[in-house]
Amino acid sequence: MTLKALIFSIIFVLGCNKSLIIKKTFSLNKKQIEKTIDHWHYFIKHASNKYDVDEKLIKSIIYVESSGNPFAKSSSNAIGLMQIKASAAGLDIYRLNGKQGQPSLAELYNPRININIGTSYISLLQKKNLFGIKNKEIMRYATIVSYVNGANALLKMFSKDKNTAIKIINTMTINTFFKNMKKHPSKQASNYLEKVIKIYKLI
Repeated sequence: MTLKALIFSIIFVLGCNKSLIIKKTFSLNKKQIEKTIDHWHYFIKHASNKYDVDEKLIKSIIYVESSGNPFAKSSSNAIGLMQIKASAAGLDIYRLNGKQGQPSLAELYNPRININIGTSYISLLQKKNLFGIKNKEIMRYATIVSYVNGANALLKMFSKDKNTAIKIINTMTINTFFKNMKKHPSKQASNYLEKVIKIYKLI
């Protein structure tokens, strides 16, 4: 199936059933992961260059979020490849770009737009919310946790003041930071971090 035909199919299914919740499958087979993600290579590459975001990180988040399934929809209305919530990350990126409202369902089911919004959100986390974290690997871990549970929740683990929290993080080794993430108030955050790291190392 060509990319154009696939996007048309997404729009068709969306029009037929907007309330459909489509589950995702998860594999740790390197070839299967690469084959799945390769469908969206052009969009990922473009977004990576545009926002100066690690291409492997985008791919890893896409795979953990949706297993590369553009039809994926969660029970909490997270949509598409990067599981974007219109009223959360979608709204933040619209505001960042000076746009009114929030992304439509049709936009979030569009692989190009979904990847663009998701990557822009990663960039926002790294260049604003988490800015100042010096170690690249710790920044990657912090970005992953913030993507799924928000930067504020992460920073408040160390201090109510953002600058103080980042100073504390900068005193940590990678292992110490990782161990702290195991104590995150949301169990989802530490589980998610482990999954994304596993995929990141695999690909």
